[in-house]
Amino acid sequence: MSDYNPELGNTNDLLRQPEIVSRRTVYRGKRIDLELLTVRSPDGRETLREVVRHPGAVVILPITDDGQVVFVRNVRVAIGQVLLELPAGTLDKGEPPAACAARELAEETGFSASRIEPLIHFYTSPGVLSEPIWAFVATGLTAGEMELDPGEQLVTELMPYDAAVRMCVDGSIHDAKTLAALLTHHLRSKGGQGR
Repeated sequence: MSDYNPELGNTNDLLRQPEIVSRRTVYRGKRIDLELLTVRSPDGRETLREVVRHPGAVVILPITDDGQVVFVRNVRVAIGQVLLELPAGTLDKGEPPAACAARELAEETGFSASRIEPLIHFYTSPGVLSEPIWAFVATGLTAGEMELDPGEQLVTELMPYDAAVRMCVDGSIHDAKTLAALLTHHLRSKGGQGR
């Protein structure tokens, strides 16, 4: 997406980051911190912003040699539902995203991949959350044993690629990172659309 608007010129030239007047961490967790920021906008007004700091995560689109997508059914306590998702996980401190993708794929599905290629990078909810997500496509899969973290409840499920795309389009898949990765891959694989 371009920052250029023909009527306004480069729209990024019109926007300025507010000045951070103060920053206070009110919660430190295992994976996230919660900060309260006092910010001063270019017009001088001060406002309080709540920001969840997250180290980043990966999502992996694993595709078998016969065109099946490897999903996980994942218990999501925050919303009280079990979701159909692509495997994903949080970066360990200093861990490169591609290494995290290989590790999470093996832990959550038992599969290892001979190829892990970058797909896209995006932010999940930048209004309140700093979490960047790197999406990868994993191919050349070899089955193995899952190595779930304590308390994790996952079940793997394989589905034909076209059926997975249809589930994204018809609203059956509700996980945003899964939608972003699968639909981006689908658009790019259909004659270079979406590049």
